[in-house]
Amino acid sequence: MTPIILSGGSGSRLWPLSRKLYPKQFLALTGEQTLFQQTLQRLSIEGMQPPVLVANQEHRFIVQEQLEQIDQQAQLLLLEPFGRNTAPAVAMAALQLMAEGRDELMLVLPADHVLDDQQAFRQALALATVAAEKGEMVLFGVPANRPETGYGYIRGKADEALPDGVARVASFVEKPDALRATEYVKSGDYYWNSGMFLFRASRFLEELKQHDVDIYDTCLLALERSQRKDAEIAIDPATFACCPDNSIDYAVMEKTQRACVVPLTAGWNDVGSWSSIWEVHDKDDAGNVISGDVLLEDSRNCLVHGNGKLVSVLGLDDIVVVETKDATMIAHKDRVQDVKKLVNKLDEQGRSETQNHCAVYRPWGSYDSVDMGGRFQVKHITVKPGAQLSLQMHHHRAEHWIVVSGTARVTCDDREFLLTENQSCYIPMTSVHRLANPGKIPLEIIEVQSGTYLGEDDIERLEDVYGRSDAVAAVAAH
Repeated sequence: MTPIILSGGSGSRLWPLSRKLYPKQFLALTGEQTLFQQTLQRLSIEGMQPPVLVANQEHRFIVQEQLEQIDQQAQLLLLEPFGRNTAPAVAMAALQLMAEGRDELMLVLPADHVLDDQQAFRQALALATVAAEKGEMVLFGVPANRPETGYGYIRGKADEALPDGVARVASFVEKPDALRATEYVKSGDYYWNSGMFLFRASRFLEELKQHDVDIYDTCLLALERSQRKDAEIAIDPATFACCPDNSIDYAVMEKTQRACVVPLTAGWNDVGSWSSIWEVHDKDDAGNVISGDVLLEDSRNCLVHGNGKLVSVLGLDDIVVVETKDATMIAHKDRVQDVKKLVNKLDEQGRSETQNHCAVYRPWGSYDSVDMGGRFQVKHITVKPGAQLSLQMHHHRAEHWIVVSGTARVTCDDREFLLTENQSCYIPMTSVHRLANPGKIPLEIIEVQSGTYLGEDDIERLEDVYGRSDAVAAVAAH
């Protein structure tokens, strides 16, 4: 059995903590480890192969770093140039397995869900395996025990041809209103759609070819034209752009006659909104969930997340407050599903707050914007041990570097030298330069930029060990 982990989502309903370039699956929202890491560790089951990961190209280095943190490896990393929903993502993985002669069971899991009960998950998986081995397409359904309006529903019906405990899918239902959701719960025939599946690769492709041949054909061609390097496949963007945007549910599961549902009673939560985050956390006597420097007075059933500043709340019930360095979001708990509308409006205005945090992650480490003015910018830069930035130059800015901790190896034109704590250097405009960390601990520096233009696109990379640009031999000789 091969797990297919889908980690290409943007998690916009958890803004401002989740950003497009650092979405919710890579955040530690429910514990010490990220949702992505929790998903991988859930798969320490006998007979389970290393995972196939489907991720956005822009998240490549985040994925690699989070794998390293939990000492795991993927058998394959499929890098999407942009999202095309779940059906193409799973199709690419299935086609690759078949190309390798591996018609295996595929356990499709989103990278950003919570499962509290590992034993219950294993039991559901064992039952699902029996059905999938017989050619069924299994969907894991969470028995609907409350009138939730934020989930899609599945209605099950008995089928003697299926193993005991497995129901045939009678119909799929879009997110209902509160009245209809209450009726579904009372009937006992409905499940929440978890977005988790189990089927054989050939079965999925056969059904996809029958019900959505455009996705099948486009993905087949995209895979042929994709570039493979070691355990990474960069999907061809020109071909993938032609692929229809569709989910597994719409493309296959709602059309096939082989869809069945296995009950999953493992404490599932898709943590798809701030109210979901509130649900999975321990609460104080007043029902509040707090994180950071937070003071509450006469307030109940609130979620308040602070990220540095003191956040105080007085006389409010059922609200969500999320503070980050560059944005604060306040909403009633009943309206948190609409946070996506705020994100869409900010995108329309071209605001950067939906894309990145003040802290920006790079393969070599990260940087955090501390202050900015008309002709200056101050950054806090952290470089991982043994890592180095690209050999580069800037046309419009000069830089001062001050070492806070660790040791820096600095290249500036034809000079190379070391800097230690409290030492500094000046990088003139147009100088070819590089920063590296030769030490065993993280290197932290303060960078002060000055110039007429301070945008991140004023970087001419001349040499880069992370493959972000082609080396320019003539200049790289410096």
